[in-house]
Amino acid sequence: MDLSPYRVTTEPYYHPTGHEIALYEHAYAHRLPLMLKGPTGCGKTRFVEHMAWRLGKPLITLACNEDMTAADLVGRYLLDADGTHWHDGPLTTAVRHGAICYLDEIVEARQDTTVVIHPLTDGRRILPLDKKGEILKAHPDFQLVVSYNPGYQSHGKQLKPSTRQRFAALEFDYPEAAVETDIVAHESGIERSLAARLVDIAHKSRRLRERGLEEGISTRMLIYAGTLIHDGLPPRDSCRMAMTAALTDEPDMAQALEAILDAAF
Repeated sequence: MDLSPYRVTTEPYYHPTGHEIALYEHAYAHRLPLMLKGPTGCGKTRFVEHMAWRLGKPLITLACNEDMTAADLVGRYLLDADGTHWHDGPLTTAVRHGAICYLDEIVEARQDTTVVIHPLTDGRRILPLDKKGEILKAHPDFQLVVSYNPGYQSHGKQLKPSTRQRFAALEFDYPEAAVETDIVAHESGIERSLAARLVDIAHKSRRLRERGLEEGISTRMLIYAGTLIHDGLPPRDSCRMAMTAALTDEPDMAQALEAILDAAF
């Protein structure tokens, strides 16, 4: 199978915040299944893309959701003009041909779906295809990477211990202010001084989590706002559109976020 559509051909910009690149390289050298933990929009997906490019390996990404079935991961028989044929799912494609398979926000998937990864995350490294009557041995280059936001645990969404203990883990958080400023300036094209003002807004919003805000402004949202500003939209409108309006519908919290914007602009 041609995996060229899954290859990351240009370097995704990623600013390290610690030793995560070296740690990932060691995990990949032993094909350890890896779990990335961190808040929404802090750079987990970009990190995986960067590492796939760095290692020269194809990357197959699947965004998990509560309607996803095991067949969506593994594959199914489909009827076409020539009859019924088996079609590999994204996980099976990665296992068979040697790609990195990235399951984004795995806690969104049903637990009866995620159990299909268990035989791939121990010494067996196999994927049983029950409907096909095949036991697929993982390609030597195959690696499984999953991500999730630990904050979801407060809503009853968490991994079963039997699943999470099969993974090595890397913890992510929003970068320190200077690094986050560099990231926002680079990705959006705005001046560093303006990027620093956006980062300050984000840091103040994140402190509102102590008052009940589910998530503060993410690095991703800062880049969105910076991109709009770079395109000529007024900073206040850009920040409201890309940063604060999406965070909450609760009037008191929305008022607190507006106060932060008032102080910044």
